[in-house]
Formats: sequence, structure tokens, C-alpha cells
Amino acid sequence: MDRLRDENSKRLLRNRNLSLVLDLDHTLLNSADLSDITSEETYLNCERDVLPEYLKSSLFRVDTMKMLTKLRPYVNTFLKEASKLFELHIYTMGDRSYALEMAKLLDPENIYFNSRIISRDDSTRMFEKSLDVVLGKENATVILDDSESVFFFTNLFNFQFQVWCKEHKENLIVIERYHFFAYSCKQFGDDHKSHSQLKSDENESEGALANSLKILQQIHTMFFDMGHKDSLEDRDLRKVLKSVRKEVLKGCKVVFCDEISSYSLEFRKTAEELGAELCDETEACVTHVVSIDLRDDKSIWAMKEKKFLVTPNWIRVSNHMCRKQLEENFSVPPPDK
Repeated sequence: MDRLRDENSKRLLRNRNLSLVLDLDHTLLNSADLSDITSEETYLNCERDVLPEYLKSSLFRVDTMKMLTKLRPYVNTFLKEASKLFELHIYTMGDRSYALEMAKLLDPENIYFNSRIISRDDSTRMFEKSLDVVLGKENATVILDDSESVFFFTNLFNFQFQVWCKEHKENLIVIERYHFFAYSCKQFGDDHKSHSQLKSDENESEGALANSLKILQQIHTMFFDMGHKDSLEDRDLRKVLKSVRKEVLKGCKVVFCDEISSYSLEFRKTAEELGAELCDETEACVTHVVSIDLRDDKSIWAMKEKKFLVTPNWIRVSNHMCRKQLEENFSVPPPDK
């Protein structure tokens, strides 16, 4: 395996290509069993010629699996453009039959993935994805997935397991999760209405996949920058990705309100990875206060001192989009009366 990986990596680098590992569910598409389709969504389960125009070429009924699958907006352009720079792989925690069916929808002419389709049946680790089954070296492989970890909810219990093993976290770009079906929102405990319920969809040119493509193109350019004096084999894509992320919140000095300190550890860590400087107390140099309650002392200070006052989602979305988001879109809502 090491010999094959080494030979394949050298071939890719000679052709100025890197490896890109793509998740399926909530990243490139969204699927739901027919039995989970709600009454609000029955309009989806009809003949193609009477579907709304935006669904005619992106919604599929997979009768062999008794499910509906919706391709994410921009996915066809994304695959076409990404394949010029990367060797593409599918890696899903679904079983192999599901992976193959989804690959047919995404790549009907078999020009993007070929045999590079990995399912949980191929994985070497229980409940984890690992690059040890990918024929690409870790220093030249990037992962696009909707999450580092996934929560499953049932009527009897709930539990969490890690999707990507920890040693590959530096290869990972996290993309905003795609919820087209109502069941998808329910599965993740999201109380927002899905796209299907709202009879809408992501903006194709400004959506998550379009943004992710720009990041991938930037990373590719930086990796192959001719200003490097070291050999291609010695370069490390993980360092490139880290440097790109460090620029997102560079110059931001952030303090967290007390009300969210109990669960802010992950947000604090993410903010630092994005280049923000964390402050423990309010002081003149602070630029942003992260809060969920306008009545908090630090929130009151922020409003008085005219500092940016944002919810934790400002950090989360900045991380997913790999660029600083407009603070005004993440204002802290007023308290319930």
C-alpha cells in the first residue's frame, strides 16, 4: 500500500494535481427514505415534468433504495472544476451499495471518480474515516466534509462518534451542512425548516460548494507556488491550509461572554485557528464580543463602547466559509419577553 501510494503521489505531483476526498451526505447531496418524506414534501414525490424547474435536473428517485436524493446546487460545476486540479475520491459512512448509487448520480459518465469510491465497508476503523485507505499522501491530500463528528439520535438513545480520526483534522475543510429534506434537519436536531419545506434552495453561485471551490483553488495555487525552493514531495498541504485559515480572523481581538463559557471551548479553539486573538476581559483593544444575551455585562459594555457584538455562529460560519463574515448578519437577538 505504501509503495502504491508513493507511486501515485509522484504521478499526481508531476501533473500538478493533489488528492481531494469528498464526503457525500450533506456535502455533495442530501438523501431521505421515502418513508421519511413529510406531508409538506409530498410535492417532491411526483413526475419529473411537474416538478419545480430548479428540481428537474437535481432531484432523483432511487427506487432500488426507496429514497429521494437531491444534488446540492453547483455540484456539477464543482466536480468539473475541482477535477482539473485534484484527483477526486468519494468517502462515505454509508454502505457500498449506497456509495455506488450516489456516484452514478454525481458522475454518470464515470469521468471524475473511476474506482475511487470508499464506503464504511472499506474502512479500516470502526466509526472513523481515515486516509489509510486513500492512495494519496497525507501531505498532498485535502478533505471536504460537513463535519468532524456526527450525532445520531434515536428514540432510545443518542451518541456521538468521530467521523475523521484526529490525526487528519489538519487536512479537513469543514463545509456548511446541506439540509434539503426535513428529515435531515430532524436527524441533527436542527429546528429550522429545510429547503424542501421552504420550497427554496441554496444560492448556486454564492453557496457552500462555490465558496469551497475558491478555497481549493487558492490552496492548490499556494502549494504549487514556484517561489518554493523545496521539492514538491517535501511540501505540505496541511501547512498551506493552516496558513489560509490563520488569515480569516486576523486582527480580531475577541472576548466571550460568561453565559457561553461553559460550551465555548470549541468556539475559542476555532477562533484561534482562524487567527483571532482571545482576550479574557473587556479592554479597549477588544474588537468583538461573542454573546447570546444582550443583558450580559460584556454585551452591555460592547454596546456602550460600540464594539462588534456577535453570536457564536459568526465564528462557525466564518470557519465554514473560510472568510470573515459580516458582523451585522450575526447580531445577538433581544431577550424573550
